[in-house]
Amino acid sequence: MIKDLNKFRNIGISAHIDSGKTTLTERILYYTGKIHAIHDVRGKDGVGAKMDSMDLEREKGITIQSAATYSTWKDYAINIIDTPGHVDFTIEVERALRVLDGAILILCAKSGVQSQSITVDRQMRRYDVPRIAFINKCDRAGADPFDVTQQLRDELKHNAVMMQIPIGLEDRHEGVINLVTREAYYFDGDQGETVRVEEVPEELKAKTEEYRTKMVEALADLDDEIAMAYLEGEEVSAEMLVPVVRRVTLSREITPVFMGSAFKNKGVQPLLDAVLAYLPSPLEMEYEALDREDEEVTVELTPDKEKPLVMLAFKLEDGRYGQLTYCRVYQGTLEKGQDIYNMSTDQKHKVGRLVRMHADEMHEIEKAEAGDIVALFGIDCASGDTFTDGEIDVTMTSIHVPEPVITFAVEPKNRTDTQNFSKALNRFSKEDPTFRVSRDEESGQTIIGGMGELHLQVYIERIRREYDTEVTVGAPQVAYREAITQRAEFDHTLKKQTGGSGQFARVVGYIEPTDGEEYEFLNEIRGGVIPREFQPACDKGFQDSMAEGALIGFPVVNIRACINDGNHHAVDSSDMAFRIASRQAFKKAYMKANPVILEPIMKVQVESPEEFSGAVLGGINRRRGMITGSKTRQGYAIITAEVPLSEMFGYSNDLRSATQGKAEFSMEFEKYNPVPAQVQKDLIQEHERKEAENN
Repeated sequence: MIKDLNKFRNIGISAHIDSGKTTLTERILYYTGKIHAIHDVRGKDGVGAKMDSMDLEREKGITIQSAATYSTWKDYAINIIDTPGHVDFTIEVERALRVLDGAILILCAKSGVQSQSITVDRQMRRYDVPRIAFINKCDRAGADPFDVTQQLRDELKHNAVMMQIPIGLEDRHEGVINLVTREAYYFDGDQGETVRVEEVPEELKAKTEEYRTKMVEALADLDDEIAMAYLEGEEVSAEMLVPVVRRVTLSREITPVFMGSAFKNKGVQPLLDAVLAYLPSPLEMEYEALDREDEEVTVELTPDKEKPLVMLAFKLEDGRYGQLTYCRVYQGTLEKGQDIYNMSTDQKHKVGRLVRMHADEMHEIEKAEAGDIVALFGIDCASGDTFTDGEIDVTMTSIHVPEPVITFAVEPKNRTDTQNFSKALNRFSKEDPTFRVSRDEESGQTIIGGMGELHLQVYIERIRREYDTEVTVGAPQVAYREAITQRAEFDHTLKKQTGGSGQFARVVGYIEPTDGEEYEFLNEIRGGVIPREFQPACDKGFQDSMAEGALIGFPVVNIRACINDGNHHAVDSSDMAFRIASRQAFKKAYMKANPVILEPIMKVQVESPEEFSGAVLGGINRRRGMITGSKTRQGYAIITAEVPLSEMFGYSNDLRSATQGKAEFSMEFEKYNPVPAQVQKDLIQEHERKEAENN
């Protein structure tokens, strides 16, 4: 095993759905000798891609779970995580990016920057991940990597610099030209396994020089030595260019652009070379953990095997052999048989089995060191937990987890399956932080929440297949929120006398809307009118009330609650009295603060042949959608809109029939907006009707 951390790469492959991520990973595994035959994503041979190990993934031809594997290329060890492109599985992308050092952003040479490309790019920025871009499918009709590079600049605001140009496009795509070395790469053999390096063809020499000059000019803006050589008319050699490209890629000042066709086995080996040349090793990254005693204090971690162990559990999976916990080791050494401590629960665990994962295969190892991505067996933990060897008291920053926007009421069809049903829900909510399970106390129903219909449908299907349990599913429910639109004062006294000590508390203050803050508590009590020990109870009382709004019973958000006066009784005041008084004060003030219902608004992108664009626009307008952008690209209309989630149910069938099945759409959560007045009235009436039925 390679131990030099300079020769380690931890990379992820991310893109919009159907851009060729899994196909590219499959080719990488083949060329690095990890697999001995190539299988397609929608495998006609019935095998399917190696990285899509779940039956559902193979049937749908999409990646649902991020899969981890490792390989070696030219004496370098590469850990690869292939992530889903579908927005409903966005948490898989989040946790992959949290533990990676670099990434490959794939774009389709025909479709270019699509809605999920923007989401993935935003996630990469959140975790400061250096990336290189790979423009795939250069063999497709309408492929234009030059235009896609421009889209990278215009739409994603990348300083995209082409490192290659194609040798032919569409059905004449033969290979790529390396602009750094001025060499032409052709890919021979049945699977493109033999890279033939030739001189640049005569007819492409002028174009090569034109784009090489553009590349040198872009780098001259960022490096004095190259700028000097360029201005003085000297030759800027490959030896001068490579270290500069590496430096400015790591500092995220440029995004180097490569291209090819993974499906036609062209351009993959030069992309692997670029991963080694331009993406960082663990030694070049900065990692931080938080001091557990004082979370304001950060502790710098260094990928040194001699230092105390720190690792992050970033993904859980219930496999054939029990729970698998995927971990990234940031510092220190992890050995089989060693004791480790979960910093979230303070529990001690012994490391029984330690494995490297190759999709769904396991390779046993004795130890792992800083920089490694490995999996452990039989460790009870949650996604995002930090483990140490007990010699350091820190915790890693957690993964960004978006809130669910849709819920289903579910129950097992047969009572005998209740135990399996509970087991499945337990397991999935531990594996996936965006999959939430709760119980509706009034109706007694089990409610599952997630990022979209597909997200929840996949889990329902997995309960059926993996736990042999048929599930009854209620109609989808939108996860509404409630909020206030103006400030309202309160002055409320709780006074109860029931033999012996009673309850007394007076709270005075106000509630007002905040801009973006979910909840903020302001304590402006002076002079001890409410004793210090009762003040936190007021905070708790407000939060109790916010769990269920008075309009339709959904959580209240974006509120600042302030207490600035009050009163207490030496005998009758207590924590509970102030908590109850605050609840009642909040409810009174809430109705005076002009409350509104908020609904989740989805960002929807539809790609349709131009002749159907009128029908698409009409369909979006009928669903209370607001068009935010429209453009055409190669005979296709690309329409972007903001549409309430409640109006999107059944949209895929309507779109199919309106466009003869030729359009496709993607959607992701964008924001919460107030519902129109009539919709609010209808929702309140419906809520009151249900309340009356339950009573």
